[in-house]
Amino acid sequence: MNKLIKNLICILLVSLVSVVSVNARPVPIPKAPMINAKSYVLLDHDTGTVIAEKNADEKNDPASITKLMTAYVVYKILSEGLMQLTDEVLISEKAWRAIGSRMFVEVGKRVKVDDLLKGLIVQSGNDASIALAEHVAGSEDAFVGMMNIEAARLGMVDSHFTNVTGLTHEQHFMTARDIATLSSAIIRDFPSQYTRYSQKDFTYNGIIQHNRNKLLWRDPTVDGLKTGHTDAAKYCLASSAKRGDMRLVSVVLGAPSADARATHSQALLNYGFRFFESHKLYSAGQELLKKRAWYGAKEEVSLGIKEDIIITIPRGRYNDLKPFMQVASQLEAPIKLHQSVGNVVINLDDAKFAEVELVALEALEEGNIMQKISDYVMSYFD
Repeated sequence: MNKLIKNLICILLVSLVSVVSVNARPVPIPKAPMINAKSYVLLDHDTGTVIAEKNADEKNDPASITKLMTAYVVYKILSEGLMQLTDEVLISEKAWRAIGSRMFVEVGKRVKVDDLLKGLIVQSGNDASIALAEHVAGSEDAFVGMMNIEAARLGMVDSHFTNVTGLTHEQHFMTARDIATLSSAIIRDFPSQYTRYSQKDFTYNGIIQHNRNKLLWRDPTVDGLKTGHTDAAKYCLASSAKRGDMRLVSVVLGAPSADARATHSQALLNYGFRFFESHKLYSAGQELLKKRAWYGAKEEVSLGIKEDIIITIPRGRYNDLKPFMQVASQLEAPIKLHQSVGNVVINLDDAKFAEVELVALEALEEGNIMQKISDYVMSYFD
């Protein structure tokens, strides 16, 4: 076989491979990893899409994952200017006598709010949790009431708290889905406070304690959140990682060991990042189309969306998305800013994948008498 023929065959093969690659269907998405735990959920932080779940709405003992809500309430008080990180908290005897994990504060001493938050998050200190609760609300019971109010506001419909530490109680429970919702809320609402969750150790009163979230050492993309363990709850972990522009939240409840909760969480995160991707399709305020409007000061009105459209899809399926607009058959002035006029529908595989409200991006006042008469006549020919 001469050199020319060999070259022609190579060119033909490369061309054939290219054609096959272009027309190849995406690789099927495998099932989520098998997880030896009571329940779990894997959530895309930016879209709220649940990628994988098992018993996600089952009420479970959350153990020290409770402290995510304790911290959330403290962050809210800080954000409202009602307390400062430099404020000093007087340690009560109740806080000092707290059982379970502690940061080892001393009764009668004053400790800065910032240090107590580190003790709560890194060292999972029950004493720090009670001290913060008493400083904010006057008592642990009053603070628990604030926790339940915030949980309801965040849509955590299957959670209820009776203490700030996570000690076992029959009326103290959370679900994996609610924990994911709370974790995502912390990241979204208090980004400057979230940095504490990646802190690997904290020293207080001459005692160094290490963060129990083993993923902080195993995976550099993991930057939070919180572990939990009691005999009733077994081993629990809420974790989050960001790779590129995509952030995932994983919650594993009721694993048999500390290693298992870390290994299972890592498997879920790897699965989500490997087989799924998120895309911003349209931006808030972006004009998607102009539509004829009748009896107005001008003939057309700009239409778009109030919030970004970000979706989570199986990796490699972006080009298969088919967006279209459903608009009211006839728009008539007056039209208010952000008035609903239809929907933006995203289809995938001939099925509705997402739907967002289509709104007017501008207000349209009624036209003058001549414009109204002109449109009335034109409407007969439209």
